[in-house]
Amino acid sequence: MKWIKGLAFTSIIGIGLLNAQNKQLLYDFYEIPQSLMVNPGVKANEKWHVGIPALSGISFQGASSGVTVNDLFANDGIDFNVKVRERVINALSRRDDFSTTSQIEIFSVGFRGRNRPDDYYSFGMYGETDVIVYWPRDLAILAFEGNGGANIGRSFDLGHLNVRGEMVNVLHFGINRKVNSELTVGLRAKLYSGIFNFRSTNNTGTFRTSPGQQNILENSIDADLQLQTAGVDEFLDIIDQGSGTRTRDIQNLFTRRALFGGNLGLGFDAGFTYQLNPQTTITGSILDVGFIFNSKDIRNFTLEGSASNEGINVFLPEDVDNLGTDLWQELIDEIEAAIPFEENTNGYISFRPVKVYGSIRYDFGEGASKTSSIDCGCAINVFDGNTEQYYRNSIGAQLFLQKRPLGIQPALTGFYQRRLGRSLSLKAAYTMDKYSFSNVGLGLNLQAGPVNFYILGDNLLAYRNIADSQYASFQFGFNIISWNGN
Repeated sequence: MKWIKGLAFTSIIGIGLLNAQNKQLLYDFYEIPQSLMVNPGVKANEKWHVGIPALSGISFQGASSGVTVNDLFANDGIDFNVKVRERVINALSRRDDFSTTSQIEIFSVGFRGRNRPDDYYSFGMYGETDVIVYWPRDLAILAFEGNGGANIGRSFDLGHLNVRGEMVNVLHFGINRKVNSELTVGLRAKLYSGIFNFRSTNNTGTFRTSPGQQNILENSIDADLQLQTAGVDEFLDIIDQGSGTRTRDIQNLFTRRALFGGNLGLGFDAGFTYQLNPQTTITGSILDVGFIFNSKDIRNFTLEGSASNEGINVFLPEDVDNLGTDLWQELIDEIEAAIPFEENTNGYISFRPVKVYGSIRYDFGEGASKTSSIDCGCAINVFDGNTEQYYRNSIGAQLFLQKRPLGIQPALTGFYQRRLGRSLSLKAAYTMDKYSFSNVGLGLNLQAGPVNFYILGDNLLAYRNIADSQYASFQFGFNIISWNGN
């Protein structure tokens, strides 16, 4: 069916554009301008910055919480069907997921206010994709094993169907303000333009096969299922037409929606940095508090109702002459009347996946004074005439929380950062989350004159065998930065 193809189409797009949703290496890495995107209240060091268009912020991620490619396709002499049964069907729970997000920064600009040098303004545009598919455990068992044998009398939970995905383009404008020598705050406003959205969450219902009264078995279903889609049908119509201009038509539709011709929404980010003492700093931010009102290119599907049947009841010998398609059609009509499959074009609101960061950092190993002749790259808004020390080392911990369809998804990170003068800064991190307990990451920020380059990679130990990894992430970007003395 067309809507099934649409769900597969949008999922493939999301998987093809991968990104690290938890940007633990970028967070509070204030030498990198893009750290403003994960905390609008980060300590901003630049006089101004300009991102290299389409290259200032590129990142990707792939995550699976329960099974890897190697689990299924390794040449270990085990039959593939046995692997599927033991490592997928019987091993995964309904809370295991396959998730991916993507983000590419189209342009990014920041500058310090001429009349208010303690204010740093930034604006830009980026595209983002977010897709998560939870493992439908009961539905998978029903499909793999059927409803006979040991499954007679078992209630299969239809609520295990849980999937959400979207692609949006975001125009944003932020203000970062140094309130005093201890506190910096920031706020970022966002205008969303939805390219597509789909979701099937909060489903309920059961399917059960039990011994029947008039026939051997009775099948009972109680369903309240819904799939909502926005922006999918127009893409599918273009694909189904199969014309010679199909690629161009898809590009034109994509561009129009990216430039705010799609479903629109509003949101904001907020954050702060507070210096408890000269060496201890706490930070926090909340991102993507917002929504999109989906009113264009809507197509929703519902399946709601209850029914029980024991198949076709045949009474012999009087029904011998009536065995034909009419009996089957009567059965189908009866089920469809009890559990109607319907479509509608009702608009709906989709909320963005809210993310929260928090951290504490301790700086040590004094370097040069920020007011000395050595240019450490520190901004004009980080001191007020008093001598401040520049610390070359930092250690700390970070907490990340993200709203997902089945609840809050947490991650905990410990990090160490080393600054080698103005030109080079390194950050190492260890992260624990549902995907990995051995996620070691490393980030590098290089400043060569006005040119800034950064590269960040997570779960480096898994790079020895990517196929056996449940998580992979990579980020990099280029900027042009002007510091205080430039």
